[in-house]
Amino acid sequence: MKKKILCTICARGNSKGLKNKNINKIKGIPLIAYTINHAKKSKLFENIVVSTESSRVMSISKKYGIKDFIKRPKRLSLDNSPKIPVIRHCLKEMEKKYKKNFDLIVDLDVTAPLRNIKDINNALKQFKDTKSSTLFSACVSRRNPYFNAVEFKNKKIKPVKSLMRKIPGRQFAPLVYDMNASIYIWDRKTLLNSNTIFQKKTSVYVMPEERSIDIDNSFDFKLVEFLL
Repeated sequence: MKKKILCTICARGNSKGLKNKNINKIKGIPLIAYTINHAKKSKLFENIVVSTESSRVMSISKKYGIKDFIKRPKRLSLDNSPKIPVIRHCLKEMEKKYKKNFDLIVDLDVTAPLRNIKDINNALKQFKDTKSSTLFSACVSRRNPYFNAVEFKNKKIKPVKSLMRKIPGRQFAPLVYDMNASIYIWDRKTLLNSNTIFQKKTSVYVMPEERSIDIDNSFDFKLVEFLL
């Protein structure tokens, strides 16, 4: 039986690191439009929904073909509001609206416009093939906490992570990954009952570094603009 898949795109109007980040233009196109186009062109989703508290975000999303919107409540629109409850709220509201249950939920982050449609397809295939309950995308970390990440502890500088053996170089350290805030996938039951992406059956979809920039500030924005 074909799975019913909901795609969520979460975009606050106010962003802390970079003002109006989600609707700022790159090459004349609002940032959110890149993710909307990825979702639509993938042809994987029964419904695509944008969650926002912003009328401007809604207006721009409509221009790019979005029909479903969830007006995000204030408690889910704060700077410190976690994302999983926002996505869960989307799921519940969409199921109420269409009187059906979705099997899988795919969240595409607006701040990751360098992903491509192949990434979405491959991530979903990996999720199904591995019979996972959650999946997130990541890339190999440039800063390895076993070698070149340090912190101040008790007024002394120390490695964030340490091993019994001495590591002569980064290439000898255990391989670690950065979550790149691009693609997240849940099965329905897990999303409704858990507040963490980390489960017994969590899969990691690895993407190359050049498609893994998450826009958090003006420097990231300029870098993505250059790459696009």
